[in-house]
Amino acid sequence: MGNLEFWILDGIQQLRSPWMDFWMIRISFLGNSGWIWIVLALVLVSMRKTRKVGLAMGLGLILCLLIGNVTLKPLIARIRPFALREFLLLIDAPSDFSFPSGHTFSSFVGAGVLLFSKVEKRLWIPGMILACLIAFSRLYLYVHYPTDVLAGIVLGLLVAAVSVYIVKKISEKRKEKPHNTGDATSG
Repeated sequence: MGNLEFWILDGIQQLRSPWMDFWMIRISFLGNSGWIWIVLALVLVSMRKTRKVGLAMGLGLILCLLIGNVTLKPLIARIRPFALREFLLLIDAPSDFSFPSGHTFSSFVGAGVLLFSKVEKRLWIPGMILACLIAFSRLYLYVHYPTDVLAGIVLGLLVAAVSVYIVKKISEKRKEKPHNTGDATSG
């Protein structure tokens, strides 16, 4: 698999140009520490209509951190592609391991929650476009293998679906509980 992955990465390098370099660096930056998705989750939580979507996104991003950065990256300990080839990076060299791509994982959690929650029908489209661009930027910048990115996509969508499901079930349980109405006869 390694030769095929380097063949893909090297093929992507044929797209290199100052214009592409400029945009890929900036697009990748949006995925740093999942900050764009954290900000979006906070905005969604702040509005009553989208609060559950924001909570699902926040839950998904926490799970992403625990599954990806805390568990899988140190467990698998995959060396990044630039470390195995002489390659001039356009960004600072990431210091953690490669598998899975955290940028991709968090991006597909964010975009996946928008897709699966169905609150804002078309909000998932720009979310998914951004997630795909961030994922591609990681290949373009030579900091991830294609399988790192593929794993980030699959894990991100799975975690997004689970997060939306959990928030939905908790919300349904809260609605089922009888609330104390403050009636003097209850007691």
